[in-house]
Amino acid sequence: MIFYGVCQAGFAVLWRKFPDRQGKRRSLAVAILALATPNVATAETIAEPVALLQGLDKITARVSKFEAPVGTPVPFGTLLIRVRDCEKNPPEETPESAAFLEIDEVRPGEANLRVFSGWMFASSPALSALEHPVYDVNVLDCSAASGFPTAPSGKVEEKTAR
Repeated sequence: MIFYGVCQAGFAVLWRKFPDRQGKRRSLAVAILALATPNVATAETIAEPVALLQGLDKITARVSKFEAPVGTPVPFGTLLIRVRDCEKNPPEETPESAAFLEIDEVRPGEANLRVFSGWMFASSPALSALEHPVYDVNVLDCSAASGFPTAPSGKVEEKTAR
C-alpha cells in the first residue's frame, strides 16, 4: 500500500511538471497507474456436482433446503429448477459459491414459462434474484455429491472402524 501511495504522489508531480505533447502525458499516466495497481493472483474455481439451494414459499412461509444435482431438473412448488453449473472458490480463497440456474414455472396444459436464467451468488443473493410472487430461491453452497466433502485427491474418503 505504501508503494501505491508513493506512485500516486509521483503521478501528481509528473502530471503538473510535464506538458502534454502528443498524448505523452496520458501514456505516462497509464504506465504509472499500471505499476501502482497491485497484482492480484486469483485461483481457479472448483466445479462441484451439486448445488445446495434454499427455497421460500411466501404463502406458507415455509423454508426448504434441498440439493440440486447439476443437469437434473428439481421441482420446488410449481417451479422446475435446473442447475447448469455450480462453482466454488478453493479453500484458501474468500468463501464464495455461484450457480447458473434455469428456473421454469410449470403450468398444467401450457408450455413451461422461463422465470429466471442466470448466475446466483451465495454471498449476494439480492445481486441476481428470482422475481416471483410466490417463491424465492437462493444458492447456499456448491458441494460434492450427497453433501460429502471431497478429499484433496478428488475422491471421497472412506472411513473404516479399527
